Amino acid sequence: MARRGDGIYLRGRTWWLDFMHRGQRHVLRLGKNINRTVAGELAQVQRAAILKAEAGIGGAPKGKDPLFDDAVKEFVAWAKTNRKPRTAGDYEEILERLKATFGGRRLGQIDELSIERHKRTRHAAGAPVAANRELAVLKSLYNRCRDDLKIYDGPTPRMKLLKETAGRLRFLDADEEKALLEAAGEPLRTIILVGIHTGLRIKSEALALLKADVDLARGFVTVQAAYAKNGRTRTVPLNSTVRAALARRIEKAPGAFVFAKRDGTRVHSIKTAFDAACERAGLADVSPHTLRHTFASKRAMAGVDPRTIQDLVGWRSLLMVQRYTHLSPAHKAAAIERIASPEFPNAIPKRAAVRA
Repeated sequence: MARRGDGIYLRGRTWWLDFMHRGQRHVLRLGKNINRTVAGELAQVQRAAILKAEAGIGGAPKGKDPLFDDAVKEFVAWAKTNRKPRTAGDYEEILERLKATFGGRRLGQIDELSIERHKRTRHAAGAPVAANRELAVLKSLYNRCRDDLKIYDGPTPRMKLLKETAGRLRFLDADEEKALLEAAGEPLRTIILVGIHTGLRIKSEALALLKADVDLARGFVTVQAAYAKNGRTRTVPLNSTVRAALARRIEKAPGAFVFAKRDGTRVHSIKTAFDAACERAGLADVSPHTLRHTFASKRAMAGVDPRTIQDLVGWRSLLMVQRYTHLSPAHKAAAIERIASPEFPNAIPKRAAVRA
């Protein structure tokens, strides 16, 4: 929104002019690493140029302020060249959602108040994490349109993220896993097995699998760097269950993708089919990412060391392992019960006894 007084303000190390004139907002970049006096003088020049243009003296102001929809097209095209396919696809999907709020406006017309209203709407819908991802992409769009694409010369609005809580990490127990698999048809059932038995991210990794990425003879699947979140190629072993399911799927699937449509193109989302299967199975609070939680939790309960789990799922840090490898209440109860077993040593070893 327009500033009070002389209308100039400092953001970072850059001075901006922001003022209203006859119902129209003008936001102009004055300069970087200058003092307030110089910024004020430049602001007077910019104001005079706008007034002269209004009076028909000289040319029109040089400010660049594209429509949001046009900026999205340019930004998505830039992302497809400069970012990984998975990242570019995520940008495009998120920006389509943002069009519902900001479509039809110019970038300079999207102020902090309209962004705050969008945040509140998303938070009320129970999607604070999604709201933060949307704001991060919106901020990137402003920066890239100004600094790289040169189609916008205004400031990036302030965007305060919502507070995210760690929340409860949901995973499937044996009965829930069985119910979900029974409720799912093909190819969804095989996709679920891949998630539970390999830990692959469903949307970005499992659905992007090529038949050439699956080595049934030696029993492993390769996740290409272009689709891995950490940007590194990794191989994941296949157990007999998922190996057999993938063999059947590869034999039937047309084209090069493991999970392909009838025309051979890849499946991009399983949300609708997955939600329907969860409803038939009577499962609540379950998403495709729950399958990855299940993989990590089952490995931890089987005694697999954290470093191996980290390598299998493709996390950069062991901190992620500590967050995801939560154990089930039944597993914890069994561990406590073992203390009461006759085989458990009741006496303190002499070498560990405390002397009086």
